[in-house]
Amino acid sequence: MIIAITSFALPKPISREEAQRIFMSTAPTYQAVEGLLQKHYVLSEDGGTAGGVYFWKTREAAQAMYTPAWREFVREKYGTEPTVTYFDSPVVVDNVTGQVFQNEPGA
Repeated sequence: MIIAITSFALPKPISREEAQRIFMSTAPTYQAVEGLLQKHYVLSEDGGTAGGVYFWKTREAAQAMYTPAWREFVREKYGTEPTVTYFDSPVVVDNVTGQVFQNEPGA
């Protein structure tokens, strides 16, 4: 599993309610994306930074999302340049199922 964290400093802080409205408007963009398991939208407590935590099947699937067109979409929507950082997830603690497990490389 690959986790990608995107973030961008907003030109001006936004409220949680405003963030929810914006995020709900873009959420359909991420439905049925090949290889995307989950996306969690995030907003800093001060409302000055937003982004997402994405859980991907593979790095290739993640990289297929963060194209120049995606970056332009973010710039137009939020008025700022996004960053993307990739992380491998070798071990998962799942308190919902009560399991701890190892992820296979690239899985």
